[in-house]
Amino acid sequence: MPLIDQLQKDLVAAMKAKEELKLGAIRMIKTALQKALSVDPSKPLGEAGEQQLLKSLVKQRIDASEMFRKGGREELADREDAEKLIIESYLPASASEEEILAAVEAALGETGATSAKQMGLVIKAATAKLTGKTVDGRLLSEKVKARLQ
Repeated sequence: MPLIDQLQKDLVAAMKAKEELKLGAIRMIKTALQKALSVDPSKPLGEAGEQQLLKSLVKQRIDASEMFRKGGREELADREDAEKLIIESYLPASASEEEILAAVEAALGETGATSAKQMGLVIKAATAKLTGKTVDGRLLSEKVKARLQ
């Protein structure tokens, strides 16, 4: 089912259940998708584009949560965390740490990288091995950096 159709279905369900937080998060996702589609209506967004948009929204929630915590606004940080979980529910399953490590090892063997200067090459190869899963770029970067040092 296309993401926009799934969002519409979940929006109606959240309205009926009077789930304000979920309703707000779904509206935000739907608005972001419609805005991305309105930029170039002749070019469909596609599944990869939708996932990239959702990852961007997740990152925004993480950053906002950190800023609210620094500012002592715990209740707003908790709301951002809850919205992040709702957005993540529309993304494919996250890659486990073991899967990331296995992909890094395979990418190192494939590329023959030995120095930190080749980190980008290894990250690109590891990301290709984890296609179809949500990957935390920061964690992947840390694993590659630790392995190359």
